[in-house]
Amino acid sequence: MNEQPLLPRDFFDRPVDEVAPALLGQVLRHRTPDGEVAARLTEVEAYAGPLDPASHAYRGRTPRNAVMFGPPGHAYVYFTYGMHFCMNLVCGPDGTSMAVLLRAGEIIAGEDVARERRPRSSVRDLGRGPARLCQALGIAREQNGLDVCAPDGPLTVHAGEPADPALIRTGPRTGVNGAKEVPWRFWIDGDPSVSPYRPHVPRQRKKSVPTRGGR
Repeated sequence: MNEQPLLPRDFFDRPVDEVAPALLGQVLRHRTPDGEVAARLTEVEAYAGPLDPASHAYRGRTPRNAVMFGPPGHAYVYFTYGMHFCMNLVCGPDGTSMAVLLRAGEIIAGEDVARERRPRSSVRDLGRGPARLCQALGIAREQNGLDVCAPDGPLTVHAGEPADPALIRTGPRTGVNGAKEVPWRFWIDGDPSVSPYRPHVPRQRKKSVPTRGGR
């Protein structure tokens, strides 16, 4: 399989709101014993570390988010809702904890492998959403911390066809509780692999119903 050149580390060593739209159209590849799968990125979200209430790093460094504080060009993978993995790319100077969440992508290589991992998905839905994208590419906790700029690494990001600036759209991030108004979700307008927008909905606690004879 012919591969595009790797994105250099200085691509990621920039403000996160610059890196995020520049990632649209770039190619994420993952090589596993099952085979190689590649996705053209079509939707991302930027998070600005301690300056951003919606970021995992807003309250400081923890064992979970430690990769975000490391050098740019590394994968930050986290587990959410007790069932899904999501992947970010660490950006900005070492120690700033900025990252871009990879929200969606079009599978452009290894579709047969991706289908084995997501047998009930249509072609459009194989990487349509951050958890689906990780599942299709076989990304899980073991990939947390990998250097995506390493030429011999299993998980890499390559130069693709940059998105047409006229088609790049911005809007509120999906499902965040803090900083809801920040328009740091970026996507390619009209691309079928882009995931649907869902605003954050606070969970409602069930009210207890008093019973007779209760304390």
